[in-house]
This record gives sequence, C-alpha cells and structure tokens, in this order.
Amino acid sequence: MALLQTSLIWIVYAIVIVVLAMTASIFINIYQTPRDRSSVVNLTCIVAITSLLATLLLLPVDVALVSSTTSSTLGQRKSWATPEQVNKITSLLTVIYYILYSVDASLCFIVIPFVYFWYEEYDEVAAEAGEQSAGKRLWTAFKYTISFIAILAVVIIVGLLVPIANAKDSKNPEYLRKLLAENRGERALAFAFGLLITIGLVLYVVYTSSGLALLPIRMIGACLPASDETRKATTAAQLDFNRERQGQLEGRCRGNPVLLSSKDRRELDALVRDERTLIRRQRIADEARGEGRSLLIQVWLTITRFLQPFKLLGGIVLAIIALMIWLSMLLTAIDKAKNSVCKHHCGYILSRISVFNPVNWAFVQSAKVFPVDYAIFILLVLLLFCSSVIGISTIGIRFLWIQIFRIRKGHTSPQALLSTTGILILIILALEYSVPMLVAPQYATFGPQTFCDRLPSSLGNLPNCSNSRHLVKPCSEETDNVAAKRVCTPTIASTFLNRVTINFPFFGTVFFWSQFIFLAIFLLVFIPSVVRPPRFDERLFDQDAEEAEEESLLSNTGIHVDATWHGIIDRAGGQSSIRGTRE
Repeated sequence: MALLQTSLIWIVYAIVIVVLAMTASIFINIYQTPRDRSSVVNLTCIVAITSLLATLLLLPVDVALVSSTTSSTLGQRKSWATPEQVNKITSLLTVIYYILYSVDASLCFIVIPFVYFWYEEYDEVAAEAGEQSAGKRLWTAFKYTISFIAILAVVIIVGLLVPIANAKDSKNPEYLRKLLAENRGERALAFAFGLLITIGLVLYVVYTSSGLALLPIRMIGACLPASDETRKATTAAQLDFNRERQGQLEGRCRGNPVLLSSKDRRELDALVRDERTLIRRQRIADEARGEGRSLLIQVWLTITRFLQPFKLLGGIVLAIIALMIWLSMLLTAIDKAKNSVCKHHCGYILSRISVFNPVNWAFVQSAKVFPVDYAIFILLVLLLFCSSVIGISTIGIRFLWIQIFRIRKGHTSPQALLSTTGILILIILALEYSVPMLVAPQYATFGPQTFCDRLPSSLGNLPNCSNSRHLVKPCSEETDNVAAKRVCTPTIASTFLNRVTINFPFFGTVFFWSQFIFLAIFLLVFIPSVVRPPRFDERLFDQDAEEAEEESLLSNTGIHVDATWHGIIDRAGGQSSIRGTRE
C-alpha cells in the first residue's frame, strides 16, 4: 500500500512535468516574433521554464510524501513508516531538491548567458561569406560567459567563508538551532540560494505584484460589452471626418498641394498618414468580427464571443483569488511580526500558526485527499507565473528608466525571450520562499500531519487518541511533546528555507520586509485599475498592427525577391541558393 501510494505521487509529478513542458512551449511560441526565430533559443527557454516550475511544483510532492507516513485523524505514524523508511523518503527528496537547485543555478548563470552571447555573435553577412565559423562563434560566447561563471564561483566561495549564526545564541530556540549548517557545503548552498532569492525578490516585488493586480482587471476589461463595436464606430467616425477635411483642403487648392500654405500642407500630410492608420484599424476590427475571413475562423470567433461571459466570470474569480492571496500574505506577515519567537535574529521564522489564513486552511484540508491539493497548487503557481509575465510585458525589461526590451505577443526577439526567461528564473526562486512561507506556511511545513497530545501509556509507547479526537493537534515546530517529535516530519523545502534564514538572519529579514512592499505595490496598482475604467492604448495597437503588416509584406516581398534573384543567378550561371536564415 505504501509503495503504491508513493508511486502514484511520483507518477502525478511526472505527468505534471510533461504538461509544464507543453505550457512553456506554448508560452514561447505565443511571444516570439515569427520573423526572427532560433531553435536553440527556444529550446533553452523551454527547458529553463520547465525546470523552474518543476522545482516549485515539487513542494506538493514533498508534502504528500511526508504526510503519507502519518494518519491525520489519529495523530500517529502508520505501521510501515519506520524511521528507516521515513529517512529514505526525506533523503530522496533532498537529493532531488539539490539537483533541481543546481540545474536552476546553472541555467541562470551559465546556460542562458552563453546562449544569449552565442546568438548575439551571429553575423549573417560574415556567415554567408564563410568568414564566421561555428567554433569561433562558440569561443566568443564562452569568453563572455566566463564573467558569469566567475560571479557564481565568488558566491560559492563567500558562502564557504561567511560567518553563520551562533549555535549558542540564546535568542534562538533549541528546535531552530538544529537547522544550523553542519558542513561548509550546506552553508555555501544556503548562502547562494539566499542571495538568488534576494535578487529575485526585487523582480518579484516589481513584476509579480503588478501583474497579479492587472491580470484579472485586463480579463474583465476585455469583456466589456460592445467594446469592439464602440471602437469600430469611433474609427468609422474619425475616418469620415478625416476624409471630409482632406476634401476641404484639396478643394481649396483644386488638387494641387503646391498652392496650399505650409501649415495646410503639413495638416494634409498628417491627415493622409492618419487615414492609413484608421483604415488599418478598421480592417483589423472587421477581421476581429470575422468579416472577409474563412468559415472556420468565423466559427471560432463566434465561439469566442459566446464564451465572453465566462471570460468575464473568470476575471471576477481571478480578482477574488488575487485578493485572497494578498489577504493570506498579510495575515501571515502580521503573524510573523507578532508571534515569531526570535524576530530578526532568525529571520522571522514562524514556528506555529496563530492567525487564521484562508488559503493555508484550504491547502491543509485538500491535502488530506491527494492530488486535490496538487491541482490547486498548480493553479496557484500558474496564476503567479502568468502574473509575472503580465508584469514584465507591461513594464518591460528596464535598467532604471531606460527600456531595454519590450515583451509583446508575437513581437518578442530571441534576446528579449532569453532575458525574460532569466528574470522568470529569479522570480520563481523568490516564489520558492513566498508561497511556502507566506501564502501557505502550515501546508508547506507539515501539510495535514497531526499528533496525539496525550502522555504515552507506558515508557516508549506512543499515545492513543482513537477515543479522544479532540486531543489530535496540528504539528508545529515548537512543540516539545515526545509523540510530536516521533510523528511529525517537516518537509524538505521548509527545512531548507528555514536553514537559510537561521544561518543568515539578514536574508530572512530582507525576505520578510520585502513582502510588505509587495502588498503595498499590489494595492497601488489594483485600486486605481478598479476605480478607473480600462483604456484602449491606440498607440500600442497601431504599432503592433503596423509591425504585423510590415512582417507580412516583408515575407511576401522576400518570396518574390528570392525568386527573381534565383532567376538572375541561374541565367548568369552562378550559384542558385543563398543562405539567409538564422540558425
């Protein structure tokens, strides 16, 4: 029975990883530009996103495996859950966590920078002339990547040398002192992980908080009644006014613009440019309604319009969920600030939940029937992931106020995709702390595990709560009950995060206070978005439409030019093929 349950948990996890890979592929295909694609860049981004989400979604597996050793109704360990069996489970989970963390760090510091420089090094003219070899391109990319490898090495060395918290510090309870790193390898890994989370929290606070506030509002705004009809009518009225004004100016000069004054000529030129833009808007509005499109597309658009009310309902549900997440984080933060026994000395570690947390309660209750909690956790992670993407696409990739890359559907360059993937890696590492420690702390630490709060009937025997269910209590770190120490097994994820904060309290303090900044930014974005109706950004709409039209024209023109050029070369007796596509 134990083997069957454990196998089922790992099979579900394997299926989830496959689904994650498909989700990452869809995400990359939606956002990349069709004109400039690279299979190497796409594969790197897909692997990186899959690996990071797999690391985060290992937490429900962790909870399910350690919780499977106990009976939540009786507060006792199951007969098969001997100390040796429990140790095997925790050891396997520890190895998998370390492997995933190592892969994530390698992707962030080595693989993504290398692929970025490798792609940037490509010179189409030099490649066609045979002046750029693959070896030279790889060597140049490696030279630039050395700086990132050096940074990773410095972080590991600092982690080996930096002093940790004093094991004899009386301000740290005994049950927390056992989390102090026992060897330099654990210390280095804890320091590197804490530093990466700190960097990721900066991005998480800016991008994820904004995206979490904007995602439901945008979903609701896209379903406003007659929004497409209103834009179409407004565009038609503007086009009529534009053409009427052009007719007035052309009538004034009798078809000869030279007779107009310089002011009127500038106005006429502006009207001609605006007319092209308005015609493009009108055409796109007609295509959105299915006019002039194939029967299949018209059917799909009809189904989409039919599903608009459900999309509106989904937006409202997402808004409620976002507020519940915000409330849960706030309640846990208040609980940490008020009831943490060692405050900043141990990074505000919370040993026992004292304030009711609705999201945490829902996870604990659903964890009693696996994989219900896993399904809910996946939805939560995907919501936060999509919120991060929305935040990045809205704000853009910036250095201070200077915009470096813009992230838009169908218009994102390979360099921007790699940069976005690197940012998402750091954000998901920040979620590795925020979700277990703020959103659902009890679930992430012990799950539904309970213990029997009754003295043992005889020395060495566990107590029996089969006739006294009110004595069954949730597991917590701070309890000194002998039965609790024998029954309760904390998850590997919570143990590792607590080890980071207890060994390096500075990281724990930064982790804790950054959550309040996250909550404040969410409100600053969410409240104005609710009060102020969503506005249609005509400038971005026109820019996207113009770029799409240019790509279509370039594609068609490229076919004709290529055919003409091949004909000329064939007649001249030269080569008949030219490589013009990137790898």
